[in-house]
Amino acid sequence: MATSASKVEGEDDSRRKTVTRSDLAEAVFRRIGLSRLESAQLVEMVIDEISEAVLRGENVKLSGFGTFIQRSKRERIGRNPKTGVEATISPRKVLVFKASHIMRDRVNND
Repeated sequence: MATSASKVEGEDDSRRKTVTRSDLAEAVFRRIGLSRLESAQLVEMVIDEISEAVLRGENVKLSGFGTFIQRSKRERIGRNPKTGVEATISPRKVLVFKASHIMRDRVNND
């Protein structure tokens, strides 16, 4: 019996592992040989520096990986997709990640 549901690309995303700060620290520990504490502190320092730069409005470009950009969105009229009721969406800032062409190629050729 055939089902009408078709497989959507990326459907099994729930089975993918999420890499955490501790996973990154463990990778630094294994590859570089710093202590676990020093590795965790190093990862935390890098994440803090990226966060602070983005909060200052700076773009953060990691060559071969991508760029974190803070963008400002204007106020606009949106619509509740469930009810169809219009609502005003307030102005806000959003964080955007744009993958480098090298990373996009790696993802698409994997």
